[in-house]
Amino acid sequence: MATIFTRIIRGEIPSYRCAENEEFYAFLDINPMRRGHTLVVPKREVDYFFDLTDEEIGRMQVFAKRVAHAIREAFPCRKVAQAVLGLEVNHAHVHLIPIDSEGDVRFSGPKVELTPEEMQQTADAILRCFEGK
Repeated sequence: MATIFTRIIRGEIPSYRCAENEEFYAFLDINPMRRGHTLVVPKREVDYFFDLTDEEIGRMQVFAKRVAHAIREAFPCRKVAQAVLGLEVNHAHVHLIPIDSEGDVRFSGPKVELTPEEMQQTADAILRCFEGK
């Protein structure tokens, strides 16, 4: 059975797409810690991040770097944090979170509530920056 992220990649479940290439897909976290909180996933379904090949991890990091630059351009912040957890969904993924302090990364803390329109505007802003528009 396909993971929820595979179903998102296939378009079976809607998402707020921020970036994409032939190998990876980036979309907004539906329970963001901060506006711009994005997930980057490989299109190949792999449960554990460290089960990706070395080459895939390298390419995924380069892709995530481009997405992080787009996030920072769209939503100015001091840095974009990266977290790899992987227990909540059995599909390798990284979280990219715009931060101004380390306290901005609290997975158990309160989440930002955005309307569907605000989520779409956020994704569109990141995508524009990712594509250089």
